[in-house]
Parts: sequence; C-alpha cells; structure tokens
Amino acid sequence: MSAIPNQLRHQRHWARRLALQAIYQWQVGGGETGEILDQFALDENMRRADADYFRELVRGVRDNTAELDTEIGRYADRAVASIDPVELALLRSACYELVHRPDVPFRVVITEAVSLARKFGAEDGYKYVNAVLDGVAVRTRTIEAGAGG
Repeated sequence: MSAIPNQLRHQRHWARRLALQAIYQWQVGGGETGEILDQFALDENMRRADADYFRELVRGVRDNTAELDTEIGRYADRAVASIDPVELALLRSACYELVHRPDVPFRVVITEAVSLARKFGAEDGYKYVNAVLDGVAVRTRTIEAGAGG
C-alpha cells in the first residue's frame, strides 16, 4: 500500500475540519444541507480542502445519521442525543469514514478525529471520541484492527 501524498493528506485534514463545522451547523441549526454546502464553498479555507471529500462527509452523515448513531450508541456511555454537539459531529463524521470508506486506514480516521476534538471539543472530549471510535473501528474494521492496523 502506497503512502498518501502530503498534499492530499493536508487537503483531507481541511475537508474533515470544515465538515466538522458544517455538520455541527446542520445538527444545531438545521437547514438544508445544500445551503450549508453552498455557504462553505465560499469559505476561504475551502481552497485548502479536498472539496469533494468535504461534500461526501457532510452528505454521508446526513444520509446515514440513523446508522451512524446506532454504531456510536454501541460504544457511548450515554444517549447519543446527549453527547456534546462538537463531539457528536466528530463521531458521526469519523464513524461515516470507518463504515463507508474502508480505503482510509482506521488509524488515520481516529487520529484526525482526536486531533480535531483536542482543538474544538470540550477539555477532555478527545478521550471520549477516541474511546468510542476505537470500539467502532474494532467492530467495523475487524481484519484491519486485528492485524494491528
């Protein structure tokens, strides 16, 4: 398996970061996903991002929320609805990647989510994000996680 070029890694990081913000906005304020995507298309940081991956993450979370929440709920210590909105947006986005993007190594998904949780989440929210995603990864990426990833 070849390494991901640095430019793509950087673009994916920005796609995840902007997706976190867009998913948070959608969760808290509602609204049409298309309008949110249009709004973020104008964000100056979008030029740094993999715009297609950003749109996939936002639409993927929107279209698969029930499935993602069920998966998160297996490892959460509280009702999904009571999870902090920033951590929930991160969990949904990362869970989408774990379930629907097997081409992305699970360690990359978890590392990115934990990094974003450290930056944008509650003080120790990154620990919670890490614990839940570890459970999801073991369940959804059995072979990859079992092989030491």
